[in-house]
Amino acid sequence: MNANVWLALALVLILEGIGPMLLPRIWRRLILTMAQVPDRLLRRFGGGLVVAGLVIWYSVSVHGGG
Repeated sequence: MNANVWLALALVLILEGIGPMLLPRIWRRLILTMAQVPDRLLRRFGGGLVVAGLVIWYSVSVHGGG
């Protein structure tokens, strides 16, 4: 695998770990609240995150990041 893929994965793990590490109570409440959100809304939210990630990836790759 490309080193950039490993770096991206490492960054995701670091960012995902900050919430439960620094603010465990708030993070737990967020997870409990998310568990009650309808599937349709979660799918839209997830789709929005995927689109945002693709736009950032495209912008960086086209405008000199890789």
